Amino acid sequence: MTLQYSDLPRYDLFGKFARASQAYLMITKTCKHQIPSEVSAPAFYAYSTNYLVDTDAGIIVDVEATPAHRTLEVQSTKTMIERVEDRFALKTKKLIGDTAYGTAEFLGWMVNDKAIEPHVPVWDKGERTDGTFSRSDFDFDEVADRYTCPNGKQLVRYRRAFKKPRAGITKANTISYRASKFDCEACPFKQRCCPNTPYRKVSRSVYEAARDVARAVAKTPAYRRSRRQRKQVEMLFAHMKRVLKMDRLRLRGLSGAQDEFLLTAKAQNLRRMANYLSTGPPVACGMA
Repeated sequence: MTLQYSDLPRYDLFGKFARASQAYLMITKTCKHQIPSEVSAPAFYAYSTNYLVDTDAGIIVDVEATPAHRTLEVQSTKTMIERVEDRFALKTKKLIGDTAYGTAEFLGWMVNDKAIEPHVPVWDKGERTDGTFSRSDFDFDEVADRYTCPNGKQLVRYRRAFKKPRAGITKANTISYRASKFDCEACPFKQRCCPNTPYRKVSRSVYEAARDVARAVAKTPAYRRSRRQRKQVEMLFAHMKRVLKMDRLRLRGLSGAQDEFLLTAKAQNLRRMANYLSTGPPVACGMA
């Protein structure tokens, strides 16, 4: 989770908490700072703290400060996972997070590069809500590299040959599959498929295989358990804000934010360690 802090003392920090985690390690993520629209205030610097947390013991393993920007906060996940793997030889087995971690590129990094089981919702814009066919209504043939529409017609990358082969990958790392204009004009499902365009086009991410892995994980009982695991991380940030009074930063700049967040995480780890050490060994029944 990330908490953002500002140099303005009188404005409340509020927003949605997002988190991310892994099998033994858990990452927490961002809480966006918002100023009420009716209040006119000058611009200020805001930073986010990102935690890597052991989900079993609740111990903070790594900390990374970033500017208050969602993309940079997600990228800090890669930094912390790789840093912990290099320093402590701790291999991440699964990552638990919100939709911010469900982008195609990040899922591709988790599944293809790091072999991490993604316990995150997929960021999917392929589903339509206007009553027309969504991308999930089209069947994809990986061997033939084409889609089949509900009427049985084919959607392919190209409908003519090129002298120079083309990859067909857009700048957004997607591949477009198009139906024939003649097939769509005579199709009885045209009003339910592409009523405002002459033919139907379906886009597929180059990381779609990793997205399919995340969709399959979301249907398992382990995914439902991991959703509940996210709740324990909330306590760390509530403690940081309410008990340790981290309402604003005292040091300036990103390096100053990193130092303050790191010291805060150390204090929270010492508090957790004291709780563990103060608990005596269990006493067997019947022994006095």
